[in-house]
Amino acid sequence: MSPRRFRVGTRASALARAQTGQICATLARAHPGIVLETVLIRTSGDRLSQGALAPVGGKGLFVKELEEALVDERIDCAVHSMKDVPAALAPGLAIGAVPPRADARDVLVGGGTDGLAEVPAGVRIGTASVRRRAQLLARRRDLRVVLLRGNVDTRLRKWRTGEVDALVLAAAGLARLGVSEPAARPLDPEVMLPAVGQGALALECRTGDADTRALLAGVADADARDAVTAERAFLIAIGGDCNTPLAAYGRVVAGEVRLRVQVSDLDGREWFEDEDAAPRADAEELGRTLARRLLARGAGRVLGR
Repeated sequence: MSPRRFRVGTRASALARAQTGQICATLARAHPGIVLETVLIRTSGDRLSQGALAPVGGKGLFVKELEEALVDERIDCAVHSMKDVPAALAPGLAIGAVPPRADARDVLVGGGTDGLAEVPAGVRIGTASVRRRAQLLARRRDLRVVLLRGNVDTRLRKWRTGEVDALVLAAAGLARLGVSEPAARPLDPEVMLPAVGQGALALECRTGDADTRALLAGVADADARDAVTAERAFLIAIGGDCNTPLAAYGRVVAGEVRLRVQVSDLDGREWFEDEDAAPRADAEELGRTLARRLLARGAGRVLGR
């Protein structure tokens, strides 16, 4: 019997190719003899290099063309950064596996040698994330938050050339690219709560493709799956989108999923936050429960309801 040919779709950015290469290496170890083919697909989000994404479709623009390739059976699996995956997948598609999660924290690059509390007043901090903007302003009203899009290398270059004084980036992105930046300092989740799915990857496939789902099971991680399940359940139940500064961070500790969630307005002035834990089998319900609590306390005001 000929070795199975398995087509893995990914965006063409350096980070997307790096994390897809890591997944392919893991698949090759788990399934000796498999023939892996990486298919590079340029997404709508990649073509929009300037400005905010939300007015033109949000982060779903980074998965749309990959999902189309799955539906058309041009690829067997798509590798996404989980935080780019919208609440609703395209019909007929599912997240087939969540591999082990990398560091979910954000890092502060530049702005001084200490943490966010020690950054001098008036410092320009670059980010394209409404979540990061809201949390930065909630902690430090004296900071200047500057819209800064582009891949990791582009943003680091803009920081080094003085376009901004500091950046907030995902720790996982730097690690997967092999970037060791001495000026990068991790931000405790108590200070900067991560985005839903940050640090995790989503391996998306066709719902009815049993062979692919079985193959992907070899790279799946139960802890990452359950933590992300809780986070995404919160995202879906709260009804937020790319215009909404929201965050959720789940961890599996002693057989339980612990989940902390936040929703705020764009300037971080009106703030809703909660935290709870549940058995990992109830991870999805935990996310929904925390969403209901925030809505009961008035979070609908910042969600436009």
